[in-house]
Amino acid sequence: MRILQSPIQKTFAAFCILFATITQAEPQDTTLPPPAQRAILTLTGKGVQIYTCQQSGSVPQWIFQAPEATLLNAAGDPVGTHAAGPIWRSKDGSTVKGDLIQKSPSPDPAAIPWLLLKASVTTGSGIMTKVEFIRRSDTRGGIAPTTGCDAQHLNAIIRVPYTATYTFYSAKPEANP
Repeated sequence: MRILQSPIQKTFAAFCILFATITQAEPQDTTLPPPAQRAILTLTGKGVQIYTCQQSGSVPQWIFQAPEATLLNAAGDPVGTHAAGPIWRSKDGSTVKGDLIQKSPSPDPAAIPWLLLKASVTTGSGIMTKVEFIRRSDTRGGIAPTTGCDAQHLNAIIRVPYTATYTFYSAKPEANP
């Protein structure tokens, strides 16, 4: 028995096959927190990634040193900072330090990777003390330059602008601000 397909059905079938192929080829984002976690705070980080020109093996190269960013709420108001550690500090005085557990390339090849970090140390009594995981996503910029680091520029420092979304997670429902 032969089944006849209309041109629309053939086009739809071809689209489905193409979509399935593209979907399978995309890298999986490994920076999502465990399923029980819920976002309790989402902020935009605007700042710089700091690199130093250092000898690495037989060649000089830019080596990451630290982030330096202001954390902004949805209205664009500064509500905290992000610095070496990595540490996030809220205006309420609380802080959270994160330990890297997962890294995924940014969909934008000109941007720093997406990250998932587990909270390891908190201080204070504000929102950051409730955080269990931190996710960096939606990154723009921040990658080390590919030029400018050579034997004549050892110990030079460069500050590369970047932005990112920082989402703070907790499994505790009462953690919502």
